[in-house]
Amino acid sequence: MNLFRTLLVGLSVASATTSKGLPVQYPFDSSHSALIGENVWRYFRARPSSEPKGTVLLLHGFPDLPYGWKYQVPLFTSFGYQVIVPEMLGYGRTSSPAEIDAFSFKNLSDELAALLDQIVPGEQVILGGHDWGGGLVWPFATLYPDLFKAIFSITYPYIPPTTEYVDLAVQVAANQSLNSKYQLQFRDFAFDRQFRNESAIRQLLIGLYYGETPDGKQAFSTNGVDLDILPYVQQPSLLNDTELDQYASEMALQGFRGPTNWYRTAEINFQDELPIAKAGHKFTMPSLFIQALQDPVLIPSLSIGMDQYFDKLTRANVNTSHWAMIQAPNDVNNAIQSWITTFD
Repeated sequence: MNLFRTLLVGLSVASATTSKGLPVQYPFDSSHSALIGENVWRYFRARPSSEPKGTVLLLHGFPDLPYGWKYQVPLFTSFGYQVIVPEMLGYGRTSSPAEIDAFSFKNLSDELAALLDQIVPGEQVILGGHDWGGGLVWPFATLYPDLFKAIFSITYPYIPPTTEYVDLAVQVAANQSLNSKYQLQFRDFAFDRQFRNESAIRQLLIGLYYGETPDGKQAFSTNGVDLDILPYVQQPSLLNDTELDQYASEMALQGFRGPTNWYRTAEINFQDELPIAKAGHKFTMPSLFIQALQDPVLIPSLSIGMDQYFDKLTRANVNTSHWAMIQAPNDVNNAIQSWITTFD
């Protein structure tokens, strides 16, 4: 362990981090860092008013940060849970390793399991995620079923692993998976190289959070980000100016190489999950999937047939696009609350 990591872990695991970047503000009480293998993970914590009766681990997606859960964290603390929300690998003050395989679902699951062992050793927790975080929920719970009291995903359905790998480029060329065509752009290293400073990242965030040009055009579609339109999109987006400044500042620390590495792991994930695909798997813990009915990417048809892989699956729909947690927080929270009462 080098001196920097020794000091970082020693100073910040037990107390709030007081540095520039994403601040500790409502709904969180503190931020901390932990050394897991070679990577430093920063996480935010929110505590209930009394002794916690359990823990909820929430995983954000792309391009998001822990504050994407700002409307859900108070719901869980009101139930008596403490909430842990890490900055995911590649984001902010969590490490952003150069190796792409570090971003595989298996490696991420291993590191997050080790993080839980540091924070709440021996405890079964509730696991939830959105977007890539929701996609990670399913393999994480497959690999570590005993860690989880219950699991849920917002927008990202369970898509069972397969025994044959077909690259996305081949699928798109065959007029398949067109809702995921944008990922061809995101996984191209030339894409993230265009977003290395705070102002460029801020403009990209406006585009990805549905800002529009003066004549009503959006920069993002299932084809990807229209780089000709992007400079002209403007507020309002789903993030206010203060949030945009904070997000851009935090993401500029390491740029977009780490966040876009999540889009470069498809074949690695396939190889890791091949034994599961051959053996089959079923989730036994209480599970919830919240479908965003207007999501252009994670479209409702992707979830057809997923019920057969669960013993206790609850499904709910919200009439939003991709950013369901901030577009319709009351509807999302009502779905979570109704589900929790079935086992809590």
